[in-house]
Amino acid sequence: MKKFNFKTMLLLVLASCVFGVVVNVTTSLGPQTAITAQASKKLSQAQQIAKINAKLSKANRAAKNWIAYRESGYSYTARNGRCYGRYQLLRSYLHGNLSPVNQEKRANTYVASRYGSWVKAKRFWQHHHWY
Repeated sequence: MKKFNFKTMLLLVLASCVFGVVVNVTTSLGPQTAITAQASKKLSQAQQIAKINAKLSKANRAAKNWIAYRESGYSYTARNGRCYGRYQLLRSYLHGNLSPVNQEKRANTYVASRYGSWVKAKRFWQHHHWY
């Protein structure tokens, strides 16, 4: 009977150690998994923005960055009256979606329809201090 109790106790101790390690590993991996998911979401957002801007020429990308610096200091959350974001677009033009990806899309659409290119928009900005 003593051998049985010793074996049972040994199995229980082993099981509790394994269970403790499993619980410890899962709880320690929980926050890291959340951080990893956030990081991949940011990468995904950055990849989406890169894809949106991939169609622009080097000169247009440079002009777009120049305007972004002058309008908001590159901030996607900059506010100025009814204007919002990196390119200081009217909030109504963003249709309630203030995400960086949407700002990039809408800015490209706005500039293409109004000026034809970011280079021309920059030239207009240099003369009028707005675009």
